[in-house]
Amino acid sequence: MTGGQAPDRPGREMSPARPDQPGDLRRSTDLIEHPGWRRLLRAARRSLERTGGRLDGAVTLTAPTDDERFVVIGITGTHRSAAAARLSVRLAEVDGHLRAAHGVGLADVLTAAAPMRNRPAELKREAVGRDAVLAIAQDGRHAGTAWYAEWLDGLRRDGTLTRVVRTGLPFENVIRVLDALPAADEPMPVFADRMLDDTKALAEGPLRGLVLRALAAWQQTTLPVDGERERALWESVGLVPDDLASQVLVLNVPATGGPVGRWLTEAARAGVPIRVTLHQLRLAPLRVACDEIHVCENPAVLRAATAALGAQAPPLICTEGVPSVALHTLLRAARGAVIRWRNDFDWTGVRLTAAALQRYPNAVPWRMTAADYLPAAGTGTALLGTPVATPWDESLGESMRRTGRAVMEERLLDRLIADLRTAAAR
Repeated sequence: MTGGQAPDRPGREMSPARPDQPGDLRRSTDLIEHPGWRRLLRAARRSLERTGGRLDGAVTLTAPTDDERFVVIGITGTHRSAAAARLSVRLAEVDGHLRAAHGVGLADVLTAAAPMRNRPAELKREAVGRDAVLAIAQDGRHAGTAWYAEWLDGLRRDGTLTRVVRTGLPFENVIRVLDALPAADEPMPVFADRMLDDTKALAEGPLRGLVLRALAAWQQTTLPVDGERERALWESVGLVPDDLASQVLVLNVPATGGPVGRWLTEAARAGVPIRVTLHQLRLAPLRVACDEIHVCENPAVLRAATAALGAQAPPLICTEGVPSVALHTLLRAARGAVIRWRNDFDWTGVRLTAAALQRYPNAVPWRMTAADYLPAAGTGTALLGTPVATPWDESLGESMRRTGRAVMEERLLDRLIADLRTAAAR
């Protein structure tokens, strides 16, 4: 045994010589898997990688074996009791021992087995990379908005920005996509090709995930967990993943123009709800033939109107949550019609109502005031999410913040059906 090194086990083969290795590195590499050296060198690797190669620390072995104890005795020249529960040795002593016994240092031995990481240097590079990513983000068109800051803060807090830096993902592409949104109801592959020269760029992969996180923050909703919710999120910013999946549920909306116009008119005559796809709406120019349209969020309202009024119900469209591109396409065909819009009394609902009132000059709130909210708010579910303004009735937002309760449309069902009955009688 030389310099405290345990003798080779019987039958153990030595690694073949490598002429490009300095000193006696061929034999020193055998130490990596030697039972007396294995844990010691692994602990030394962790320490050197953590400190950037500094030898002024020490490593400790708990419950050492006899092989490990003999190695530490050989390194330090100091006897260690077989009863010792922990053995510590300074890295500088390990380095000196290896140089004396093999002509190479501790870092050389470890690097010969596998490349050494320099974690302080990596952390510095990652910090510089994160700053560069954030600088790109701060040049974005949406910089300064609350949702954008919330999105970036989330990427910082959960380590996503660090992963972006490590993988080399071109973050400027994410910002390029966001800068171009909202789009004008554009097919997503066409948009992706126009912006990123790749029709599938938003169909899968980390870039898609980053954009979806941004859109969820923008629309103040959770990340989609299924295809239907993801489609709704894309469509909320004017991108159409699939014109067959984009649909709208309607009751008694007569129209002219192509087969869809005939279908809508015939369904209205029969008082039968009908679901129309964006693909169908684009088959021929459509004109909705009515002066007033009611818009609700939940299918339960449309179903109740069908049961109570049938063919006598006024034109009613259901968003089923986030308005689809198909819905907006149908409403654009109702030129000049008054649009009476409502949603659930939660923060997402009032945000969607505000967006609709801003989008459609002829839109007015339908039962979306504090006077409609408060009588039903006593036992509603907890109001979650980020509060938003209700400019059509400021007291509504104040009442929702004070009460802290959400009110779904179904609680107002009797009043909504009464409104539809009144509209039908006009």
